Amino acid sequence: MVYLQLFLEFFKTGLFAIGGGLATLPFLKQIALRHTWYSVSQLTDMIAVSESTPGPIGINMSTYAGFHAAGVPGAIVSTLSLVLPSYLIILIVSHFMEKFKDSPLVNHVFYGIRPATAGLIAGAMFEVFLMSLFDISAFQTSGSVMDLIRILPIVVYLAALLCVIKLPKIHPIIFIIIGAVLGIVLEL
Repeated sequence: MVYLQLFLEFFKTGLFAIGGGLATLPFLKQIALRHTWYSVSQLTDMIAVSESTPGPIGINMSTYAGFHAAGVPGAIVSTLSLVLPSYLIILIVSHFMEKFKDSPLVNHVFYGIRPATAGLIAGAMFEVFLMSLFDISAFQTSGSVMDLIRILPIVVYLAALLCVIKLPKIHPIIFIIIGAVLGIVLEL
């Protein structure tokens, strides 16, 4: 039963998360809320790890969730189910693309997908921003605004933003390394 649940959840994610890894985040958050495979907090940690290591967020998270839920077979099922929709869609599109490549309707459909993709990515960015800088569960428990605001991550974020704006061009890998070290040392 768990294999079927893993397959269906991650197949839906792969099918509807158009735009890549960040577009999977709203779906991954809903999975975290519905199942015990991983928590929203673990999702936030996985985002940090996935952004600083090779591999897409969705693949890394589906593999983690599948392994957590059902070991190596679960990891294989969830990972394959996430990529299966893309594979099938590419097969279908490539089969018909030659015939319809000059169709205005097809061009309009592909053009119309762009805003939806941008919206998914913007929504995911907003979710990551909220999860990183605000502790909503602590606020709901205590009702104190001081429990809502996570001061240290906000200070680190503002310092990083200032560095990006004020310092001469620094290679992005430097920021990734510094962010990883700060995340580990400061337990962000």
